[in-house]
Amino acid sequence: MSITFHWFLPTYGDSRHFVGGGHGLALAKVGEEREASIGYLTQVVRAAEQLGFAGALTPTGSWTEDAWLTTAMLAQTTERLKFLVAFRPGFVSPTLAAQMAATFQRHSAGRLMVNVVVGGESWEQRAYGDFLDKDGRYQQADEFLHVVRGLWAGETVDMEGQHVRVEKARLSRLPDPVPEIYFGGSSQAAGAVAGRHVDSYLTWGEPPAQVAEKIEWIRGLAARHGRTPRFGVRMHVITRDTSEEAWAVARNLLADFDESTIRKIQEGLRRSESEGQRRMLDLHGGSAERLEVYPNVWAGIGLFRGGAGTALVGSHEEVADRIAEYHRAGVEEFVLSSHPHLEEAYWFGEGVMPRLRDAGLWSPPGARPDRRADRADQVLSG
Repeated sequence: MSITFHWFLPTYGDSRHFVGGGHGLALAKVGEEREASIGYLTQVVRAAEQLGFAGALTPTGSWTEDAWLTTAMLAQTTERLKFLVAFRPGFVSPTLAAQMAATFQRHSAGRLMVNVVVGGESWEQRAYGDFLDKDGRYQQADEFLHVVRGLWAGETVDMEGQHVRVEKARLSRLPDPVPEIYFGGSSQAAGAVAGRHVDSYLTWGEPPAQVAEKIEWIRGLAARHGRTPRFGVRMHVITRDTSEEAWAVARNLLADFDESTIRKIQEGLRRSESEGQRRMLDLHGGSAERLEVYPNVWAGIGLFRGGAGTALVGSHEEVADRIAEYHRAGVEEFVLSSHPHLEEAYWFGEGVMPRLRDAGLWSPPGARPDRRADRADQVLSG
């Protein structure tokens, strides 16, 4: 199995410094910000396309631009890159979402993937009119995806569920191809939905052994439904020609946030309803003393940012080695980011991806797969 790489679209703005907060928190910004304009985001997606990333994740939340509208515009500025559009099922009817996806597929020549996010914070969901609790949101997502899957299959769907109700729903034009569904979540309720519905399960970047445990958990749940999903990890990355350079960048990012700002962010994140967020917090315990939680896996991002809180940090060789280790644990897809997203895409794309290509673990989209891609134990550093 060959590795697939996706990049990230900073639709909340970009900077030479990491933007803190997020995941339902007010953003803490340092230094000059790059506006999330179509002009700038076009530079990011064109760089990602040229470097060989397969797609780009576009986030959802009250602190971002709308993912559907932004990516629909950016699809016109690219040729091959796919768009992994994050959205929340509690904000839109399943019939409309299925129709939107079908329209996107036609006008983008099949370049849509969808990332279903139930939302980790009830207070933020209520601002959009969704008053369900966390368990209710997962039940709603289950019913939502049942309807969407049926519509994409050309069925006429009737459902009178606990949270979703449709009658004689049908699409006049079907998506071609059917968009792949991405989904993440660490709670038992999330696992049940993932096992029934998703094509690719995403987890935040815990150490490889913990990621492997999650993969086995979801793999077992999916097997009960005769399904075999792929698995991906969402992380940041800081890679340079030498390890010393990369760790200097990481330390400088942390230095941008004073102790009071970090403390305020941590207090907010500890109130999160997200099980995945709790696991991110457990990696560092709110302390800046022991942030390398595994070789080249740095939990410092989680001190000042919600959501994905770890970064791969090191030389190009070290980062490639660590990616190979995650690959051996069962990870096939990597959704990566780093500020500023334009320049950092080149650091990773020109520094790490060629090493993985030479080891037979990655091929540029459209390239003929290398048979060595199945040799996940390939040694990358001499």
